Amino acid sequence: MSNDRHLTIVGAGLAGALLATLLARRGWIVDVFERRGDPRVVGYAGGRSINLALAERGLHALRHADADAAVLDKAVMMRGRMVHPLHGTPQLLRYGRDDSEVIWSVSRGELNILLLDAAEAAGARLHFDRRLDHVDFDRKIATFAGDGALAHAFQALVGADGAGSTLRTQMGRVADLGERTESLGHGYKELEIPPANDGGFRIEPNALHIWPRGRYMCIALPNDERTFTVTLFLPNEGDPGFATVRTGDDAHRLFARDFPDALPLIPGLEHDFEANPTGTLATLYLDRWRLDGRAVLLGDAAHAMVPFHGQGMNCAFEDCVALAAHLERAPDLAAAFAAFEVERMPNARAIQQMALENYLEMRERVDDADFLLQRDLERLLAERHPQCFVPRYAMVTFRRLPYATAFERGQVQRELLVEATRGRDSLEGIDWAWLDAEVARRLPPLPAGG
Repeated sequence: MSNDRHLTIVGAGLAGALLATLLARRGWIVDVFERRGDPRVVGYAGGRSINLALAERGLHALRHADADAAVLDKAVMMRGRMVHPLHGTPQLLRYGRDDSEVIWSVSRGELNILLLDAAEAAGARLHFDRRLDHVDFDRKIATFAGDGALAHAFQALVGADGAGSTLRTQMGRVADLGERTESLGHGYKELEIPPANDGGFRIEPNALHIWPRGRYMCIALPNDERTFTVTLFLPNEGDPGFATVRTGDDAHRLFARDFPDALPLIPGLEHDFEANPTGTLATLYLDRWRLDGRAVLLGDAAHAMVPFHGQGMNCAFEDCVALAAHLERAPDLAAAFAAFEVERMPNARAIQQMALENYLEMRERVDDADFLLQRDLERLLAERHPQCFVPRYAMVTFRRLPYATAFERGQVQRELLVEATRGRDSLEGIDWAWLDAEVARRLPPLPAGG
């Protein structure tokens, strides 16, 4: 790109800090403005603090920033879902074939601090306690509030300021972005499982624990401090729901009835339930993410999603790698932003849809007999046709195929699994000749390394 290589990033969260690192390492002048204080000084005070699941897409991006080793040093491996039925023994459902296909539980706060250090080391200029107040896109002046108003002349703005993006609001005042938000009608509350008396984990550490209960569920992700971050997901209305489960005593009764094995693990249940806010869950859709060459949105600012595929951060990190690449290849900023939007928008839409679908799977289907039978068949087909039949979860989590490709192939594969298992309670008698032929007919081989 021939013109001045200077970008201003709004938001120093995960995506903003990573993008700043990638660009500064490529010789860009990068200014990052963050409305909160520096978490390395004042402590982390982020928004949603649900633990994050780091997968191959996110790891690939961190490798570009030489930050993967430091992040993995503080992460906890998760081999699969440990499903806790209301009655019965917990069962581990592996994510992949073996320990080469796992995901990693990471603390949002610790990861943010590591990435801020990386951005600063790369030469990015970080400005904290600076909230975006107004943008004059004609004069290319962004005004930030803080210790007195600061007028900042920019070449282009990148919005990495999350689902409630102020830059998106400012862009929407000069161009119709087609913004719409669809609420899930469910919320969440964070709780905690502390370490055991001997300082170790109270339950299996190398798993994402799920207590599925149909319309609602509870999950727990491990932390390197030997704690678990527990998240209770409930409908906003109905019983049980946040309209009826209001107090710590209400929460205790709910857990005693529906999550009895989890109750003794959470000694601070009543306190945490009343002290922690109820989070909202929604999906953000935009028809455009950019304002010619003057501004572009990425991550949650462009396509916030529900957290049930563990891909929000991974998708945002993939955005950062894609935008940095387009900025290097394109003749100007407008062309780079346009190419970025064309590449990433269909993929964002695909993972948003898959995240919604995964909520239903996690809360309703993971202990369902039909689902478990289809999972068994899915594993066998993946072994028989490794280049053609790759489970959708594996395509999303362990590979870097476009999300849209994973979504489309996943639909075909789901149809095959349903057709092959309809009316069956076991895999005995499966017509393998027909099924193998259908896989070959409907699923062309994936590219090597895809």
